[in-house]
Amino acid sequence: MDYEIVRSEAATEDDMRAIVVPLIAHNEQSAPPLNSENLALLIRDAEGKTIGGLWGRFGYDWLFVDYLAVPMELRGTGIGTKLLQQAEQLAIERHCVGLWLDTFSFQARPFYERLGYQVFGELEDYPRGHSRYFLQKRFR
Repeated sequence: MDYEIVRSEAATEDDMRAIVVPLIAHNEQSAPPLNSENLALLIRDAEGKTIGGLWGRFGYDWLFVDYLAVPMELRGTGIGTKLLQQAEQLAIERHCVGLWLDTFSFQARPFYERLGYQVFGELEDYPRGHSRYFLQKRFR
């Protein structure tokens, strides 16, 4: 079989699918389907404009939080805690094992640890001089 490795800065959706489809097929031979579903908990202002919130996705009996953003003027009011607690409750109702997320050393690691999250991984120098932390909170 002849092949070549080609670097592309203009890869298409079809190129991505050519990589992902066989990977998913391989994974499904060993694990159940991912059955990914998004979760959005939105903070809206008085005009109904979304100004922050939590974005995550369910998969493999876990909830992963992609983003948690609280506007500067609302930090320290408890709204971040309420967002996470609501996400945790939804994950528990779906019988999830737990919730996981990541944060940087210059972001909110102490906040998550106060809420019972534990570090299970660290990527040093990402970005240089900082670390990226991976945290989890198991429900069972």
